[in-house]
Amino acid sequence: MISYANVLPNSALSSNFDERFESLLQPNLGLFQSPPTFLTMPTQGLYAITDPKLSPGLVVIKHVREALSGGARIIQYRDKTTPFAAQIDIAKQLKTLCQNHQAWLIINDSIDLAMACGADGVHLGKNDSNLIQAREALGDQAIIGLSCYNDLRLAQRMQDLGADYVAFGRFFPSKTKPHAPPADLTTLTQARAQLNIPIVAIGGITAHNASQLIQSGAHSVAVIQGVFAQSNIRQAATDIASLFKV
Repeated sequence: MISYANVLPNSALSSNFDERFESLLQPNLGLFQSPPTFLTMPTQGLYAITDPKLSPGLVVIKHVREALSGGARIIQYRDKTTPFAAQIDIAKQLKTLCQNHQAWLIINDSIDLAMACGADGVHLGKNDSNLIQAREALGDQAIIGLSCYNDLRLAQRMQDLGADYVAFGRFFPSKTKPHAPPADLTTLTQARAQLNIPIVAIGGITAHNASQLIQSGAHSVAVIQGVFAQSNIRQAATDIASLFKV
């Protein structure tokens, strides 16, 4: 089991985030059961990202429910095609689902949608001005993550600017972003040694290849096709989530 107990956060904000991150990436305890103490909480888990091609319209509600039941601890709602008003309605329903499973809802790339649906946070691209804008709009308690691809220096800068987590990838061929630049496993190892915020790995991840990312330093694995393109979404989520169990 990996713990943040031996890591000194670089700010009061990151300390607060570490505690919230650990409380969510524990095995699913059920809605009314109290979590264990801070020092004993595992820090790892499945971060499932939706795709409107795989989960169109309101189908995403059913699919996310299955992923959460299978052990996903964070859901990222990613939809760049549905009209905004419909996105708000869907995102609010996803927020309720996540609350019922003690999970987070993160919105992809839309500060406005995150505000409108009361999401726990937002995931942004690599532009630091977006991070500053998001923090001003969403406040100190919001979870703000950024894509850093294979750039450790960028991740360090984002941490210094107040990012709550960083994501590296793609690590494997990706159907969602086939032309995304590849990332190295050594980046995860170096990031684990140098950063004080959680590290997420993304890109072509399945139950068959996630272990090497976890062993290299990822606190969480972000998965799209490996969960939502599977015939049994709940089982696919369980297979990945089980890799984090002690």
